Amino acid sequence: MTSRAYEAGIASNPSAAATNDAAADTTGTRGGTAYATSPYRWVVLIAAIPMFAITQMYWLTFSTISPQAAAFYHTTPLAIASLSMSYMIAYIIFSMPASMLCDRKGIRACFALAALLTSVFALTRGLLYWSFPLVVLSQLGLAIAQPFVMNPLTKLAANWFPVNQRATVTGIGSVAGYVGIAVATATTPGLYRSLGMGGMLKGMGYAAVACSLLLVALMKEEPKVPAGPKAQRDGRFSLRDAMALRHNHDYMLLLVAVMIALGVFNALLTALSDMFVSHGIDSDQSGVIGTAIIIAGIIGGVVLPLASDRTGRRKTFIVFSMTIAIAAIAGLSYMSAYPLLVTCGAFAGFFIMGAGPLIFEYGTEIAYPIPESTSYGLLMGSGQVTGILFILLMYGLQLPNKSMAIPLSVMIALMVVAAFAAIRVRESTLLTDNAHAKDTDMP
Repeated sequence: MTSRAYEAGIASNPSAAATNDAAADTTGTRGGTAYATSPYRWVVLIAAIPMFAITQMYWLTFSTISPQAAAFYHTTPLAIASLSMSYMIAYIIFSMPASMLCDRKGIRACFALAALLTSVFALTRGLLYWSFPLVVLSQLGLAIAQPFVMNPLTKLAANWFPVNQRATVTGIGSVAGYVGIAVATATTPGLYRSLGMGGMLKGMGYAAVACSLLLVALMKEEPKVPAGPKAQRDGRFSLRDAMALRHNHDYMLLLVAVMIALGVFNALLTALSDMFVSHGIDSDQSGVIGTAIIIAGIIGGVVLPLASDRTGRRKTFIVFSMTIAIAAIAGLSYMSAYPLLVTCGAFAGFFIMGAGPLIFEYGTEIAYPIPESTSYGLLMGSGQVTGILFILLMYGLQLPNKSMAIPLSVMIALMVVAAFAAIRVRESTLLTDNAHAKDTDMP
């Protein structure tokens, strides 16, 4: 029985499905469908982790050495900043094509294209480092590769892992990206000083080739026996399928929450140093606050999805995270004491970045049977659009004394709207229907 048929069976005979789930035997049978977990699922996840990390590292390569890069290429800081902003723009444009490829051809095809793009353009960025126009083109190629790396994450979890492990897997993949951000922030200045621009970019290019070869060599599409219910890849995906989500009340509420929360977070992280100028916080202290946000986000990206999987609850953790995030952002907006700003930054990172993978996994569950990469891509892409708009809002409403009190107040009000949208969503029925199912390891 396919997962679509399994869903139809639950709808037509919920009592029988509940009985089958509660009485699942050692063969892992649920509602007439045999499920089993393969140990190779961890190999597949481990193969993808370095690519998740290095993609985010390339995104922020130049942001921490902006003055040095501007001097090296004889250009302006805004031109250097555009190298990082290209990732947001490219994701908006190529997210849907990436999801369509993943849904039609599968995760292996999507990852293979991502590996090819990443290897080629990381190498050209390093070998042609002396030409700023060629570096811009190479960075754009790396930006195009990003959605082909990130969008298959939830589908990888659905293909290889049981429902009660999928938020954890999505969290691990997201945390790998956070680690890439942390590595870029911490190591790029030192690499530039020791290796120079050419040596640094060449080394990153060689690392891309190694990560790509590992991914292509070890990645497999799916196990012979499915690990749990998932959307089917039937090659008939169209935009009409994605548009059908507008009739999904819970998904649309979640889309509103993600558009606001992810956009606010992207804007805050981008304008972090400028936020605190009027508070008397210097750039080094702003860097510490940013580090606290990222480190706490890495921890939260593991703890919150794992707790959600263990308790069989999604909504509770999402709403709680949104509530704490509002308080943390308010602290970052109005407090001036440096220790309190670091603390608020840590809370914001833990509950916003930490809840991110949990929210994306919940989105794929309530969108079922719409393909996982499609539902994920729509959520992530919406956050990139609002991120750009909110960045412009932050600087557009900045006061002459450099204070961002007005735009930050607007951000807090928007986060309240996001929290109310999250409160109105229902619990993931896909998770609760399979919460007590037993899974059997298979070779």
